[in-house]
Amino acid sequence: MVDEVTDLIGRAQSGDRAAADRLFSVVYDELRALAGRQRQRFDGSDLGATSLVHESYLRLIRGMSLGTEGRVHFFATAARAMRQIAIDRLRAHGAEKRGGQVDITSLDAAAETPSASDSEFGDIDLMALDQALAALESFDARLARLVELRFFAGMSLEEAGEKLGMSERTLKRDWRKARAFLHARLEGSDADGT
Repeated sequence: MVDEVTDLIGRAQSGDRAAADRLFSVVYDELRALAGRQRQRFDGSDLGATSLVHESYLRLIRGMSLGTEGRVHFFATAARAMRQIAIDRLRAHGAEKRGGQVDITSLDAAAETPSASDSEFGDIDLMALDQALAALESFDARLARLVELRFFAGMSLEEAGEKLGMSERTLKRDWRKARAFLHARLEGSDADGT
């Protein structure tokens, strides 16, 4: 049985404007929760959760990059759009050297406290993280999707498991792999000065 979101995505991609409007209504609360959690990752962000939801949804609909995989793909794509909007915002504001001293929760702290905004592990350079995440996506798209949901959308392993349809045990293993990959890339970029 196809759930309502998947059905609305299909109809919206076929050009049904009413379905696109209905889709927005159906997913709005979940997108707002994603945006709210993501905003906690950025100190001093001037982009509100409502603006982030609207801008990311418009990107999804305009590009019709919703896919046909349904709910899971939709929310993973929405998390990716929100991440890109945040990165674009940093660039637009003349961010200093790759990240503009934006404090975001480290991957280690996110694993322990997904809603925390402070980190005992230090700051992560958002631009370098974006590049490392792109490399991870080319290596293993599933791991990259998990990072987007956990780190950028602020979901717990349980919530990510619901979205991805995977067991918490598998996600814990994947989370460790993804963090190790990203840490290695981030340490490599620091050593390279890139």
